[in-house]
Amino acid sequence: MTVQDLRDVLREQAEAPSPANPYRHEQVRSRIRRTRLRRRVTAGAAVVAAVAVGVYLVPAAPRERETTAAAQTGSTAKPGRLPESFTSGDGTEYRRLAATALKAKGETKTSVKVTVSGKPLEVAGRCDGDPRSDTPAVLVNGQVTAGPGSLPCSKEMSMFPLTVPRGVTEVTVTFDTIRVGGGCARRKKDGPCVPIEPRPANWSLAVYEWTPPAEPVEPGPVGAFPARAGGMKLADSTTGVWPRDSSFTLAVRSGSGKLGVDQLCTGDLASRLWFRIQVEGQESSGNCGVWKKGSYPMAMSEFAVPKGKRVTITGKISIWGGHTNRPVRWSVGAFVR
Repeated sequence: MTVQDLRDVLREQAEAPSPANPYRHEQVRSRIRRTRLRRRVTAGAAVVAAVAVGVYLVPAAPRERETTAAAQTGSTAKPGRLPESFTSGDGTEYRRLAATALKAKGETKTSVKVTVSGKPLEVAGRCDGDPRSDTPAVLVNGQVTAGPGSLPCSKEMSMFPLTVPRGVTEVTVTFDTIRVGGGCARRKKDGPCVPIEPRPANWSLAVYEWTPPAEPVEPGPVGAFPARAGGMKLADSTTGVWPRDSSFTLAVRSGSGKLGVDQLCTGDLASRLWFRIQVEGQESSGNCGVWKKGSYPMAMSEFAVPKGKRVTITGKISIWGGHTNRPVRWSVGAFVR
């Protein structure tokens, strides 16, 4: 079971009445962060966590990770409309190539054809519906595209990069909510597998290409990690600017034997940065948090390490999609108990 499968399980447990906008409600977000903190770096621990919530998932088609992207702050369009063009905060110019829509009643799949010029492509979406609504899978020429996430159901425009085959001049981009709504879940270990009911919504969807700024735009500073988080204290941290700095090393004393590693970033592509972290032969990976206000967005990778030992933490950093002249400033913090 993947981390995304576990998130799907938790989503299916959300049957009780909820706030008007639970997707963005800070208490719900904090609860998700605590759940992510408790996950271990092995797949077996993810299965144990699924058992703990009392649901056993029978996977359907794979889903992509959830993310938000630069254009959320760059666009000034009204909710529900996707602009023909806009300029993001770092000066990147976006131009819409094609637009389409999905309606909550009757339509579950739609496609557009776009010309590939060689510039980076991205998909964008706005959603009018329950924040827990099904999100459309994105396919390129019939294949699910690799990417850092899916389009969350939100009235704010969100985007993620589109991966296209090499050497093509035109592709068909398909948005398909049936792939998301399939599968079934068990409320009890030996209980029946009950089909997951679809949660349709009204979607505005588009494909954009972008032109990078003429010169790199230096991201702003990353906020300092809190002195304590998740019952652990900050032992050390390091920072850099990607792609100039694409790796890091930290050395800390482990304390009682539990170590947490977390990441924060700034820049229009901050949420697309990807970290692969190694500690004492264990490996974990994850994206980067963006902390502008509110409570600390904790999403630590947790490691069991020898007590009282000097531990070395190493990591490599990469990014999803195009990034020319769009650097990201990152910080990594190590917490010990």
